[in-house]
Amino acid sequence: MGYALLFAGQGLQNPQMLAWVDRDGAPVPALDESLGTDWRNRMADVGWSARNAIAQPLLTGLALAAWQQLASQLPAPSIVAGYSVGELAAFCAAGVFDCATAMRLATARARCMDAAADGLETGLLAVTGATFAQIERLCERHGLDVAIRLGPGSAVLGGLRLSLAGAADAATREGARCTLLNVALASHTRWMLPAVESFDRVLAATELRRPAVALASNALGRVSDGTRAREALARQIAQTVRWDECLDSVAAQRVEAVLEIGAGDALSRMWRERFPDVPARSADEFQTPRAVAAWIRSRITSE
Repeated sequence: MGYALLFAGQGLQNPQMLAWVDRDGAPVPALDESLGTDWRNRMADVGWSARNAIAQPLLTGLALAAWQQLASQLPAPSIVAGYSVGELAAFCAAGVFDCATAMRLATARARCMDAAADGLETGLLAVTGATFAQIERLCERHGLDVAIRLGPGSAVLGGLRLSLAGAADAATREGARCTLLNVALASHTRWMLPAVESFDRVLAATELRRPAVALASNALGRVSDGTRAREALARQIAQTVRWDECLDSVAAQRVEAVLEIGAGDALSRMWRERFPDVPARSADEFQTPRAVAAWIRSRITSE
């Protein structure tokens, strides 16, 4: 029972995201130190906020700042999961490491991935309204990988940008809907294999603790200890994010509500489409942390 906590990934970051976190000029120390005190204003520059070296610490730091404000008003979640880079915030919220470590890992993860993509024009393409067979054909014909599995007929494909453009044209002609994401490289695909080894070395020098609550990973299912946490965080960089299975794992916990933390409400919408009987909302929809906490408390029967 209880509630699930989901942390969003890249692609929807914007100047208004989670505006209540630093309203009235309240600082977010981790972001002020990493990105400068004008980081929110600079998000108006889409090119700046899309840069991997900016987006990963930005999303990790802001999500964790939001969770720190909420955690004191709520019981611990029953299960936690993160979407793509959202795993860093999720593993932190589950107690695998602290916030300072999460920020350090976000910076290192971005650096490793940027190095792997150096000299390549790669990206990600969201495809919806297609069949599994259509998605498989797109990957085969255009030399792409499935970066993220979202559910029946929906996936994110990764690869060279020219190939993504060709795949988008072909899929659109077949009736699918395609969106090129605001992400500057092909995360969770073969193009990121060099980053797995380099990030694993960073993780090897990091203390990773046993999760204090149930924790679902993108690459390995449930994470039960520090060794499995290290493997999960490293492997997901170049391995398909099985988000559909993550959501099934969350549902198996029989939660009464789902809270998404991040920009927009993409994850909560996916949840409602898959499990319409369990309410889900994004913290980004609310004006204050008190309102977020009140909604969660109104939905759960045990604290």
